[in-house]
Amino acid sequence: MNPKTLLHWAKTKARSAAPSTQYRWWVTLRRRLQNWLHQRLPASDTLTLSQRRVYILPTRAGWMLLLTLLLLLLASINYQLNLGYLLTFLLAGSAAVGMYICQRNLCGLTLHLDPPLPAHAGQALTLALHLHNPQRRTRFGIGLGVINADAAPPALAWTDVPAQGSANVQASWRAPQRGRHPLPALMVQTLFPLGTFRVWAVWRTAALVLVYPSPELPAPPLPLVQPHADGSSSTHASSSSSGEFDGVRAYRRGDPQKTVVWKKAAQAFAAGRNELVSRDTLVSQHQQLWLDHAHCGAAPFEARLSRLCAWVLLAERLGLDYGLRLPGCEIAPSQGPAHCARCLEALALC
Repeated sequence: MNPKTLLHWAKTKARSAAPSTQYRWWVTLRRRLQNWLHQRLPASDTLTLSQRRVYILPTRAGWMLLLTLLLLLLASINYQLNLGYLLTFLLAGSAAVGMYICQRNLCGLTLHLDPPLPAHAGQALTLALHLHNPQRRTRFGIGLGVINADAAPPALAWTDVPAQGSANVQASWRAPQRGRHPLPALMVQTLFPLGTFRVWAVWRTAALVLVYPSPELPAPPLPLVQPHADGSSSTHASSSSSGEFDGVRAYRRGDPQKTVVWKKAAQAFAAGRNELVSRDTLVSQHQQLWLDHAHCGAAPFEARLSRLCAWVLLAERLGLDYGLRLPGCEIAPSQGPAHCARCLEALALC
């Protein structure tokens, strides 16, 4: 490549990278200003919108309407058009009434957020929002959504709230890294009735959400089982990729019904799978499964937690008694939804 071609390529890359750098600077500035403004708002899971909590500005259609009214007024003055005056002030009066109705459409609503359920990192977290209208008029075109961290326009879910009634809305938010996090600020807005004005309010919730580590995919085989401390011996065996494990195995024709793990069968049927699992009680009586942080190899810390999360979910799905060992934390072997939630919470907060 000759020097002229190389210089031209460098100039082209610099020109193309300059707008991107300026855009990132602008987004960073908007994000910091947005976070500063949100931190000044009181945090609450229930909010009643009043005139002090709502803001109003013209939309693009509203600015175009204002420009049209100015042109109509200038033309009516220039040509002395009485019908032009009539049309101008009729449209201006309609816009003023629409601004008043738009502001009243949002004021007086009561918003409530249900405590969010835990989720895994990177998954979509659903927020259940309830809107209550105590007045005797219906609220039309109410939108709610999560304010994005990159200052992009939020994706709103729209609904109507009946008179003296309630409406339910669901908003989605992608869960961040593991841990306990506050929810992002929410936005509620309306454009009713003409779309020329936008009335909105920012809602800072007080709820916290627990985010579990993201499970490793595909799930690795479970570690080797260990004998009980009482000295009873048993054969050490590991699970296979198909999910079979010593103590629990796939159902075979002729197995007694009392050995079938019906709880797991019901969960599999609800998930759309026709799977039956039988418990091998002779083996499971002498074995216990420990999910140890030290058995995850030399992987990074977060990768180890992801593997332990996948093991916890797999062992729970198979109906095994499993324990969890983490630095400074040990959970005795057990099973069930409460035990699984306790293990996942330990992984999230360790």
